[in-house]
Amino acid sequence: MANRAPNVVVILLDDLGFAQFGSYGSGFSTPNVDRLAAGGLRYNRFHATALCSPTRASLLTGRNHHAVGMGFLADLATRAPGYTARIPRSAATLPLLLRGAGYNTMAVGKWHLVPGGERSSAGPYDRWPLGLGFERYYGFLRGDANHWAPELVRDNSYVEPPAGPSDGYHLTEDLADEAIRMVVNQQQSAPGKPFFLYFAPGAMHAPHHVERSWADAYAGAFDHGWDRWREEVFARQLASGVVPAGTTLTERPSWVRAWADLPADERRVFARMHEVYAGFLSHTDAQIGRVVDALEKLGVLDNTLLFVMSDNGASAEGGVSGTANEHSFTHRVVDDLADNLGRLDDWGGQRHYPHYAWGWAWAGNTPFRLWKRYTWLGGTRVPMIVHWPAGITPGTGGGAGDGGADTGVRGQFASGSTAARRSTSGRTAGCR
Repeated sequence: MANRAPNVVVILLDDLGFAQFGSYGSGFSTPNVDRLAAGGLRYNRFHATALCSPTRASLLTGRNHHAVGMGFLADLATRAPGYTARIPRSAATLPLLLRGAGYNTMAVGKWHLVPGGERSSAGPYDRWPLGLGFERYYGFLRGDANHWAPELVRDNSYVEPPAGPSDGYHLTEDLADEAIRMVVNQQQSAPGKPFFLYFAPGAMHAPHHVERSWADAYAGAFDHGWDRWREEVFARQLASGVVPAGTTLTERPSWVRAWADLPADERRVFARMHEVYAGFLSHTDAQIGRVVDALEKLGVLDNTLLFVMSDNGASAEGGVSGTANEHSFTHRVVDDLADNLGRLDDWGGQRHYPHYAWGWAWAGNTPFRLWKRYTWLGGTRVPMIVHWPAGITPGTGGGAGDGGADTGVRGQFASGSTAARRSTSGRTAGCR
Protein backbone atom coordinates (compact mmCIF):
# COMPACT_ATOMS: atom_id res chain seq x y z
CA MET A 1 0.00 0.00 0.00
CA ALA A 2 2.82 2.41 0.81
CA ASN A 3 3.96 2.20 -2.81
CA ARG A 4 0.62 3.61 -4.03
CA ALA A 5 0.07 7.33 -4.17
CA PRO A 6 -1.46 8.28 -0.81
CA ASN A 7 -4.73 10.10 -0.48
CA VAL A 8 -4.23 13.56 1.01
CA VAL A 9 -6.58 15.12 3.57
CA VAL A 10 -5.93 18.57 5.02
CA ILE A 11 -8.09 19.51 8.01
CA LEU A 12 -7.61 23.23 8.54
CA LEU A 13 -9.19 24.75 11.62
CA ASP A 14 -9.57 28.46 12.18
CA ASP A 15 -8.26 30.63 15.05
CA LEU A 16 -7.19 27.58 17.06
CA GLY A 17 -4.36 28.29 19.48
CA PHE A 18 -1.24 26.21 20.07
CA ALA A 19 -2.52 24.92 23.42
CA GLN A 20 -6.16 24.17 22.63
CA PHE A 21 -6.16 20.53 21.51
CA GLY A 22 -6.19 18.05 24.37
CA SER A 23 -2.93 16.56 23.10
CA TYR A 24 -1.34 20.03 23.30
CA GLY A 25 -2.26 20.48 26.94
CA SER A 26 -5.71 22.10 27.06
CA GLY A 27 -7.56 19.46 29.04
CA PHE A 28 -10.41 19.88 26.52
CA SER A 29 -12.02 16.69 25.24
CA THR A 30 -10.67 16.23 21.70
CA PRO A 31 -10.31 12.42 21.53
CA ASN A 32 -10.43 12.12 17.75
CA VAL A 33 -7.68 14.62 17.03
CA ASP A 34 -5.66 13.24 19.94
CA ARG A 35 -5.97 9.73 18.48
CA LEU A 36 -4.46 11.00 15.24
CA ALA A 37 -1.62 12.60 17.22
CA ALA A 38 -0.98 9.38 19.15
CA GLY A 39 -0.75 7.42 15.89
CA GLY A 40 1.33 9.93 13.98
CA LEU A 41 3.48 13.02 14.45
CA ARG A 42 2.76 15.98 16.70
CA TYR A 43 4.72 19.09 15.74
CA ASN A 44 5.70 21.88 18.11
CA ARG A 45 7.52 24.21 15.69
CA PHE A 46 5.01 24.55 12.88
CA HIS A 47 4.30 28.10 11.76
CA ALA A 48 1.51 29.84 9.89
CA THR A 49 0.97 33.50 9.14
CA ALA A 50 -1.00 35.40 11.78
CA LEU A 51 -4.13 35.78 9.62
CA CYS A 52 -6.65 33.57 7.80
CA SER A 53 -6.39 34.39 4.08
CA PRO A 54 -2.57 34.66 3.96
CA THR A 55 -2.11 31.22 5.54
CA ARG A 56 -4.65 29.62 3.23
CA ALA A 57 -3.03 31.14 0.16
CA SER A 58 0.41 29.97 1.25
CA LEU A 59 -0.85 26.48 2.02
CA LEU A 60 -2.56 26.04 -1.34
CA THR A 61 0.23 27.57 -3.47
CA GLY A 62 3.37 26.70 -1.52
CA ARG A 63 4.47 30.34 -1.80
CA ASN A 64 4.93 33.31 0.48
CA HIS A 65 1.57 34.99 0.92
CA HIS A 66 2.81 38.34 -0.38
CA ALA A 67 4.13 36.63 -3.51
CA VAL A 68 0.58 35.56 -4.38
CA GLY A 69 -1.14 38.85 -3.50
CA MET A 70 -2.49 37.74 -0.15
CA GLY A 71 -0.56 39.92 2.30
CA PHE A 72 -3.80 40.69 4.12
CA LEU A 73 -7.42 39.49 4.19
CA ALA A 74 -9.12 38.75 0.88
CA ASP A 75 -11.99 41.03 1.88
CA LEU A 76 -9.75 44.11 1.83
CA ALA A 77 -7.93 44.03 -1.50
CA THR A 78 -5.82 47.00 -2.58
CA ARG A 79 -3.71 47.81 -5.63
CA ALA A 80 -0.48 47.60 -3.66
CA PRO A 81 1.86 44.78 -4.74
CA GLY A 82 1.39 41.81 -2.45
CA TYR A 83 -2.03 42.99 -1.29
CA THR A 84 -4.29 42.58 -4.34
CA ALA A 85 -5.98 39.45 -2.89
CA ARG A 86 -5.77 37.90 -6.34
CA ILE A 87 -3.73 34.72 -6.59
CA PRO A 88 -2.04 34.96 -10.00
CA ARG A 89 -2.33 32.28 -12.66
CA SER A 90 1.44 31.89 -12.50
CA ALA A 91 1.06 30.28 -9.05
CA ALA A 92 0.17 26.64 -9.56
CA THR A 93 -2.07 25.46 -6.75
CA LEU A 94 -1.88 22.18 -4.88
CA PRO A 95 -5.22 20.89 -6.21
CA LEU A 96 -4.15 21.66 -9.79
CA LEU A 97 -0.87 19.81 -9.32
CA LEU A 98 -2.60 16.82 -7.75
CA ARG A 99 -5.22 16.72 -10.50
CA GLY A 100 -2.39 16.55 -13.00
CA ALA A 101 -1.01 13.60 -11.05
CA GLY A 102 -4.27 11.67 -11.29
CA TYR A 103 -6.10 12.78 -8.12
CA ASN A 104 -9.68 13.84 -7.67
CA THR A 105 -9.81 17.11 -5.72
CA MET A 106 -12.54 18.22 -3.30
CA ALA A 107 -12.85 21.23 -1.00
CA VAL A 108 -15.36 21.57 1.83
CA GLY A 109 -15.74 24.52 4.19
CA LYS A 110 -14.25 27.98 4.52
CA TRP A 111 -12.53 29.47 1.47
CA HIS A 112 -11.74 33.16 2.18
CA LEU A 113 -9.59 33.59 -0.93
CA VAL A 114 -12.04 35.50 -3.13
CA PRO A 115 -11.67 39.31 -3.28
CA GLY A 116 -14.70 41.09 -1.84
CA GLY A 117 -15.96 42.29 -5.21
CA GLU A 118 -15.89 38.84 -6.84
CA ARG A 119 -18.31 36.91 -4.64
CA SER A 120 -21.60 37.54 -6.43
CA SER A 121 -23.49 35.03 -8.57
CA ALA A 122 -22.06 36.83 -11.59
CA GLY A 123 -18.51 35.92 -10.65
CA PRO A 124 -15.86 36.14 -11.92
CA TYR A 125 -15.20 32.61 -10.69
CA ASP A 126 -11.46 32.50 -11.36
CA ARG A 127 -10.57 32.55 -7.65
CA TRP A 128 -13.45 30.48 -6.38
CA PRO A 129 -12.40 26.92 -5.46
CA LEU A 130 -13.20 25.44 -8.87
CA GLY A 131 -11.24 28.20 -10.55
CA LEU A 132 -8.15 27.31 -8.53
CA GLY A 133 -8.11 23.59 -9.16
CA PHE A 134 -10.78 21.85 -7.10
CA GLU A 135 -13.29 19.70 -8.97
CA ARG A 136 -15.97 19.91 -6.27
CA TYR A 137 -16.73 22.49 -3.57
CA TYR A 138 -19.25 22.99 -0.79
CA GLY A 139 -18.87 25.66 1.85
CA PHE A 140 -18.75 29.41 2.34
CA LEU A 141 -16.60 32.04 0.67
CA ARG A 142 -16.31 34.64 3.44
CA GLY A 143 -14.10 34.74 6.52
CA ASP A 144 -16.77 33.46 8.89
CA ALA A 145 -20.31 32.11 8.86
CA ASN A 146 -23.35 31.82 11.05
CA HIS A 147 -23.21 28.16 12.05
CA TRP A 148 -26.99 28.02 12.38
CA ALA A 149 -27.84 29.76 9.08
CA PRO A 150 -24.81 30.07 6.77
CA GLU A 151 -24.52 31.53 3.28
CA LEU A 152 -23.49 28.45 1.32
CA VAL A 153 -22.01 27.75 -2.10
CA ARG A 154 -21.95 24.50 -4.03
CA ASP A 155 -19.40 24.55 -6.84
CA ASN A 156 -20.12 27.94 -8.50
CA SER A 157 -23.67 28.51 -7.23
CA TYR A 158 -25.20 29.82 -4.02
CA VAL A 159 -27.50 27.27 -2.37
CA GLU A 160 -29.78 27.10 0.64
CA PRO A 161 -28.73 25.05 3.70
CA PRO A 162 -30.34 21.60 3.74
CA ALA A 163 -32.14 22.40 7.01
CA GLY A 164 -32.78 25.26 9.38
CA PRO A 165 -31.76 25.95 12.97
CA SER A 166 -35.15 24.77 14.25
CA ASP A 167 -34.37 21.39 12.64
CA GLY A 168 -31.14 21.04 14.58
CA TYR A 169 -28.90 22.21 11.72
CA HIS A 170 -25.26 23.05 12.48
CA LEU A 171 -22.75 24.07 9.81
CA THR A 172 -19.86 21.89 11.01
CA GLU A 173 -22.08 18.80 10.97
CA ASP A 174 -23.28 19.68 7.47
CA LEU A 175 -19.71 20.15 6.25
CA ALA A 176 -18.68 16.79 7.71
CA ASP A 177 -21.68 15.15 6.03
CA GLU A 178 -20.66 16.62 2.70
CA ALA A 179 -16.98 15.70 3.06
CA ILE A 180 -17.97 12.10 3.80
CA ARG A 181 -20.43 12.05 0.91
CA MET A 182 -17.87 13.36 -1.57
CA VAL A 183 -15.23 10.81 -0.61
CA VAL A 184 -17.68 7.88 -0.51
CA ASN A 185 -19.06 8.78 -3.95
CA GLN A 186 -15.58 9.22 -5.39
CA GLN A 187 -14.35 5.87 -4.06
CA GLN A 188 -17.48 4.05 -5.18
CA SER A 189 -17.05 5.44 -8.69
CA ALA A 190 -13.29 4.95 -8.91
CA PRO A 191 -12.13 2.53 -6.18
CA GLY A 192 -8.52 3.10 -5.28
CA LYS A 193 -8.17 6.36 -7.19
CA PRO A 194 -6.32 8.85 -4.97
CA PHE A 195 -8.11 11.94 -3.76
CA PHE A 196 -7.28 15.27 -2.14
CA LEU A 197 -9.80 16.48 0.44
CA TYR A 198 -9.42 20.01 1.81
CA PHE A 199 -11.68 20.11 4.86
CA ALA A 200 -11.82 23.58 6.42
CA PRO A 201 -14.62 24.04 8.97
CA GLY A 202 -15.50 27.53 10.14
CA ALA A 203 -14.60 26.43 13.67
CA MET A 204 -12.95 27.68 15.79
CA HIS A 205 -13.48 31.17 14.41
CA ALA A 206 -16.21 33.24 16.01
CA PRO A 207 -19.16 33.08 16.21
CA HIS A 208 -18.74 30.37 18.82
CA HIS A 209 -21.96 28.50 18.05
CA VAL A 210 -22.76 25.13 19.56
CA GLU A 211 -25.77 23.28 20.94
CA ARG A 212 -25.95 24.00 24.66
CA SER A 213 -25.26 20.50 25.99
CA TRP A 214 -21.73 20.61 24.56
CA ALA A 215 -20.96 23.77 26.54
CA ASP A 216 -22.72 22.54 29.67
CA ALA A 217 -20.38 19.56 29.72
CA TYR A 218 -17.71 22.04 30.87
CA ALA A 219 -19.85 23.78 33.51
CA GLY A 220 -17.60 25.09 36.27
CA ALA A 221 -14.42 23.88 34.59
CA PHE A 222 -13.00 27.39 34.14
CA ASP A 223 -14.26 29.16 37.25
CA HIS A 224 -10.66 29.42 38.46
CA GLY A 225 -9.86 31.70 35.51
CA TRP A 226 -7.37 32.13 32.74
CA ASP A 227 -4.26 32.62 34.91
CA ARG A 228 -4.66 29.31 36.71
CA TRP A 229 -5.90 27.48 33.63
CA ARG A 230 -2.85 28.64 31.69
CA GLU A 231 -0.53 27.38 34.41
CA GLU A 232 -2.30 24.01 34.36
CA VAL A 233 -2.01 23.84 30.57
CA PHE A 234 1.69 24.61 30.76
CA ALA A 235 2.23 21.89 33.35
CA ARG A 236 0.51 19.37 31.07
CA GLN A 237 2.59 20.53 28.11
CA LEU A 238 5.79 19.96 30.06
CA ALA A 239 4.63 16.56 31.32
CA SER A 240 3.62 15.33 27.86
CA GLY A 241 6.62 16.77 26.01
CA VAL A 242 4.74 19.29 23.90
CA VAL A 243 7.29 21.77 25.22
CA PRO A 244 10.69 20.61 26.48
CA ALA A 245 12.05 20.79 30.00
CA GLY A 246 13.54 24.20 30.61
CA THR A 247 10.85 26.11 28.72
CA THR A 248 9.89 29.35 30.47
CA LEU A 249 6.26 30.48 30.56
CA THR A 250 5.85 34.00 29.21
CA GLU A 251 4.34 36.60 31.51
CA ARG A 252 0.80 37.92 31.38
CA PRO A 253 0.67 41.23 29.50
CA SER A 254 -0.39 44.19 31.63
CA TRP A 255 -3.47 44.80 29.49
CA VAL A 256 -4.82 41.29 30.19
CA ARG A 257 -6.43 41.68 33.59
CA ALA A 258 -5.54 39.30 36.40
CA TRP A 259 -8.43 36.96 37.13
CA ALA A 260 -8.10 37.61 40.86
CA ASP A 261 -8.85 41.31 40.26
CA LEU A 262 -12.13 40.73 38.42
CA PRO A 263 -15.54 41.25 40.03
CA ALA A 264 -17.70 38.15 40.49
CA ASP A 265 -20.10 39.03 37.65
CA GLU A 266 -17.26 39.41 35.16
CA ARG A 267 -15.77 36.08 36.22
CA ARG A 268 -19.13 34.42 35.67
CA VAL A 269 -19.48 35.85 32.16
CA PHE A 270 -15.89 35.07 31.17
CA ALA A 271 -16.03 31.51 32.51
CA ARG A 272 -19.16 30.80 30.45
CA MET A 273 -17.49 32.17 27.33
CA HIS A 274 -14.76 29.56 27.72
CA GLU A 275 -17.24 26.77 28.45
CA VAL A 276 -18.92 27.58 25.14
CA TYR A 277 -15.58 27.67 23.31
CA ALA A 278 -14.51 24.33 24.80
CA GLY A 279 -17.85 22.78 23.87
CA PHE A 280 -17.55 24.19 20.36
CA LEU A 281 -14.12 22.56 19.99
CA SER A 282 -15.32 19.21 21.37
CA HIS A 283 -18.22 19.31 18.92
CA THR A 284 -15.81 20.09 16.08
CA ASP A 285 -13.57 17.22 17.14
CA ALA A 286 -16.57 14.89 16.97
CA GLN A 287 -17.20 15.92 13.35
CA ILE A 288 -13.53 15.37 12.50
CA GLY A 289 -13.93 11.93 14.06
CA ARG A 290 -16.86 11.19 11.76
CA VAL A 291 -14.74 12.03 8.71
CA VAL A 292 -11.83 9.91 9.93
CA ASP A 293 -14.16 7.02 10.77
CA ALA A 294 -15.59 7.17 7.24
CA LEU A 295 -12.09 6.94 5.77
CA GLU A 296 -11.44 3.93 7.99
CA LYS A 297 -14.67 2.20 6.95
CA LEU A 298 -13.77 2.76 3.31
CA GLY A 299 -10.44 1.04 3.94
CA VAL A 300 -8.41 4.08 2.83
CA LEU A 301 -7.26 5.58 6.14
CA ASP A 302 -3.97 3.66 6.30
CA ASN A 303 -2.80 5.15 3.03
CA THR A 304 -4.14 8.65 3.67
CA LEU A 305 -1.65 11.39 4.46
CA LEU A 306 -3.74 13.44 6.86
CA PHE A 307 -2.84 16.84 8.30
CA VAL A 308 -4.62 18.67 11.12
CA MET A 309 -3.57 22.29 11.65
CA SER A 310 -4.72 25.84 12.35
CA ASP A 311 -4.45 28.93 10.17
CA ASN A 312 -3.20 31.18 13.00
CA GLY A 313 -3.17 31.44 16.77
CA ALA A 314 -6.17 31.97 19.01
CA SER A 315 -8.10 35.17 18.32
CA ALA A 316 -8.39 38.13 20.68
CA GLU A 317 -10.93 39.87 18.48
CA GLY A 318 -13.53 39.48 21.21
CA GLY A 319 -11.67 42.29 22.96
CA VAL A 320 -11.01 42.78 26.65
CA SER A 321 -14.58 41.90 27.66
CA GLY A 322 -15.66 39.42 25.01
CA THR A 323 -18.72 40.12 22.93
CA ALA A 324 -22.17 38.85 22.03
CA ASN A 325 -21.43 39.96 18.44
CA GLU A 326 -17.97 39.41 17.04
CA HIS A 327 -18.45 42.20 14.52
CA SER A 328 -18.46 44.69 17.38
CA PHE A 329 -14.67 44.45 17.23
CA THR A 330 -14.42 46.01 13.79
CA HIS A 331 -16.73 48.84 14.86
CA ARG A 332 -14.84 49.49 18.11
CA VAL A 333 -17.94 48.79 20.18
CA VAL A 334 -17.28 47.54 23.72
CA ASP A 335 -19.92 45.22 25.19
CA ASP A 336 -21.80 46.11 28.35
CA LEU A 337 -21.37 43.69 31.26
CA ALA A 338 -25.02 43.88 32.32
CA ASP A 339 -26.10 43.18 28.74
CA ASN A 340 -23.83 40.15 28.50
CA LEU A 341 -25.08 38.81 31.83
CA GLY A 342 -28.59 38.96 30.41
CA ARG A 343 -27.50 37.01 27.34
CA LEU A 344 -25.57 34.35 29.22
CA ASP A 345 -28.22 31.63 29.15
CA ASP A 346 -28.12 31.62 25.35
CA TRP A 347 -24.40 32.28 24.88
CA GLY A 348 -23.42 30.19 21.87
CA GLY A 349 -27.04 29.86 20.78
CA GLN A 350 -28.99 31.13 17.81
CA ARG A 351 -29.66 34.69 18.95
CA HIS A 352 -26.04 35.84 19.26
CA TYR A 353 -22.71 35.90 17.40
CA PRO A 354 -20.33 35.49 20.35
CA HIS A 355 -16.60 35.64 20.89
CA TYR A 356 -14.67 35.15 24.12
CA ALA A 357 -12.58 37.71 26.03
CA TRP A 358 -8.96 38.07 25.04
CA GLY A 359 -7.72 36.59 28.31
CA TRP A 360 -8.77 33.21 26.95
CA ALA A 361 -7.02 33.82 23.63
CA TRP A 362 -3.83 34.64 25.53
CA ALA A 363 -4.15 31.44 27.56
CA GLY A 364 -5.08 29.41 24.47
CA ASN A 365 -1.68 30.17 22.96
CA THR A 366 0.28 28.91 25.99
CA PRO A 367 3.25 29.21 26.40
CA PHE A 368 3.61 31.96 23.81
CA ARG A 369 3.03 35.70 23.67
CA LEU A 370 0.00 37.41 22.22
CA TRP A 371 -2.39 36.05 19.60
CA LYS A 372 -3.77 36.22 16.05
CA ARG A 373 -2.79 39.30 13.99
CA TYR A 374 0.61 39.60 15.69
CA THR A 375 3.90 38.04 14.65
CA TRP A 376 4.74 36.99 18.18
CA LEU A 377 4.60 33.21 18.38
CA GLY A 378 1.10 33.36 19.83
CA GLY A 379 -0.02 34.49 16.40
CA THR A 380 2.16 32.27 14.22
CA ARG A 381 3.06 29.05 16.12
CA VAL A 382 0.17 26.62 15.74
CA PRO A 383 -0.47 22.93 16.30
CA MET A 384 0.04 20.48 13.47
CA ILE A 385 -0.57 16.75 13.48
CA VAL A 386 0.40 14.42 10.64
CA HIS A 387 -1.10 10.92 10.40
CA TRP A 388 -0.24 8.31 7.74
CA PRO A 389 -0.11 4.72 9.02
CA ALA A 390 1.34 3.34 5.78
CA GLY A 391 4.14 5.88 5.69
CA ILE A 392 4.77 7.09 9.25
CA THR A 393 5.70 5.09 12.31
CA PRO A 394 5.32 7.00 15.58
CA GLY A 395 8.66 5.59 16.77
CA THR A 396 10.00 4.43 20.08
CA GLY A 397 9.71 7.71 21.95
CA GLY A 398 7.42 9.97 20.04
CA GLY A 399 3.74 9.24 20.33
CA ALA A 400 1.74 12.17 21.63
CA GLY A 401 1.64 12.40 25.38
CA ASP A 402 4.57 10.11 26.17
CA GLY A 403 7.02 12.81 27.22
CA GLY A 404 9.00 12.96 24.01
CA ALA A 405 9.44 16.30 22.26
CA ASP A 406 12.10 18.16 20.41
CA THR A 407 13.91 21.05 22.03
CA GLY A 408 12.87 23.73 19.59
CA VAL A 409 10.62 25.72 21.92
CA ARG A 410 13.28 26.18 24.56
CA GLY A 411 15.38 28.52 22.45
CA GLN A 412 12.49 30.95 22.28
CA PHE A 413 12.02 31.41 26.02
CA ALA A 414 15.22 30.53 27.85
CA SER A 415 18.93 30.74 27.25
CA GLY A 416 18.73 27.41 25.45
CA SER A 417 21.21 24.60 25.19
CA THR A 418 23.39 23.25 22.44
CA ALA A 419 20.62 20.81 21.62
CA ALA A 420 18.06 23.61 21.45
CA ARG A 421 20.20 25.67 19.10
CA ARG A 422 20.85 22.61 16.98
CA SER A 423 17.21 21.56 16.68
CA THR A 424 15.36 22.53 13.51
CA SER A 425 13.02 19.60 12.98
CA GLY A 426 10.13 20.88 15.06
CA ARG A 427 8.84 17.36 15.59
CA THR A 428 8.14 15.21 18.58
CA ALA A 429 10.76 12.60 19.41
CA GLY A 430 10.65 9.53 17.25
CA CYS A 431 9.59 11.49 14.17
CA ARG A 432 11.56 10.76 11.06
